[in-house]
Amino acid sequence: MAMPDEFVPLIMPADPGLRDAWWFIVSDYGLLVTTSGNTASIPFLKEPEKLGVRILRSLHLGSYRGHPCYAAEGKLPGENAEGAAFQEIRSLYNMLDHDFYAIGLTALHLIEWDKAHQFCGMCRGELKPRNDMRAKECAGCGRIEFPRISPAIIVLVEREDTLLLARSPRFRDQFYSVLAGFVDPGESLEEAVRREVREEVGINVKDITYFGSQPWPFPDSLMIGFTAQYESGELKIDGQEIIEAGWYRAKDLPRIPGKLSIARRLIDWFVEKHKRDFD
Repeated sequence: MAMPDEFVPLIMPADPGLRDAWWFIVSDYGLLVTTSGNTASIPFLKEPEKLGVRILRSLHLGSYRGHPCYAAEGKLPGENAEGAAFQEIRSLYNMLDHDFYAIGLTALHLIEWDKAHQFCGMCRGELKPRNDMRAKECAGCGRIEFPRISPAIIVLVEREDTLLLARSPRFRDQFYSVLAGFVDPGESLEEAVRREVREEVGINVKDITYFGSQPWPFPDSLMIGFTAQYESGELKIDGQEIIEAGWYRAKDLPRIPGKLSIARRLIDWFVEKHKRDFD
């Protein structure tokens, strides 16, 4: 999901005065919203404490349509605060305006980074936010820490008119998806694709082609999508990262991920490519 064109990233607010702003307040993987039916809204106000939420940390994100945007970590003393509540951010995909959803994902990423980087890994000095870039600087040795972004590949493997789908024990909803994994030091993205596929399901792939990318702040990934063609080997699952895998035709898919993820974009691309099979 791309950041909206009308969002302007800024480290410091253009107008330092107190004014109404969009507040993207997170707690773990929850986002504070107000709901009405199937619609969710981001709080827009000067002081988020008026919602009854206790702000633990905050940072300026930028502006959206001329209004400031802030990310914050917050806690509620009870279950509700003036009609607002934390909801798991992935469950809000179809409820929240897509522009606000994209900004909310960025807020989640940056708050998690801010929480995890309070002290220098070299000298243990305190890290202080920079005002000229999205980074922190050590008050002791001057080391600069940027927000962490962990590259991960995700790949749809085709074999004639079928695609490879697998199930991980980590999938709470028992769905099947394409293969993915983090890039190791020293690897190219293409090498990571070949290695992950070989390690998880025991086959070799060829014709690796870039598809697209997606920020995925759970906690700090950048998903880089590819398609690839089956080359050789028989499916042999590793039993740890993958517990089931198989080849599926477009018209006979198992349960698959929701629309939020690039995994679903890859699968939808394959289904569209083979829609003639439904005739």
